[in-house]
Amino acid sequence: MLSENRDAPAAKRFFKKALNSPHNQSPRVITVDKNPAYPIAVQHLKDEKAMNQETVLRQQKYLNNIIEQDHRFLKKVIKPMLGFKTFGTAEKTIAGIEVMHMIKKGQVECHHSSVLSAVELINKMFGLIA
Repeated sequence: MLSENRDAPAAKRFFKKALNSPHNQSPRVITVDKNPAYPIAVQHLKDEKAMNQETVLRQQKYLNNIIEQDHRFLKKVIKPMLGFKTFGTAEKTIAGIEVMHMIKKGQVECHHSSVLSAVELINKMFGLIA
């Protein structure tokens, strides 16, 4: 979250941005840590009808560890780069690193045998025009 404080308004902005993203569907369950600001932010969004009433907020201390394990690899790659100058470059670089990591882990079905097919897959994932 790009905020100094992890308060309810910051959480609400974060959830609103995530929910309004064009590639996301309305979530069935949201898993977060035990920060007390999250239930308040989610309830505000439900009251404003920006979030489905059926969406369940699950506050578990350790369920996000799987996600954090994936981020460990990302942090290991980014740390030697000494950060980014703009959000745009950060977004594109991190997306590329994550896609390559997903391919490496076998999370993407890739029935392509040629290099050109793999390039087409990557271009398709990033929305590039080859």
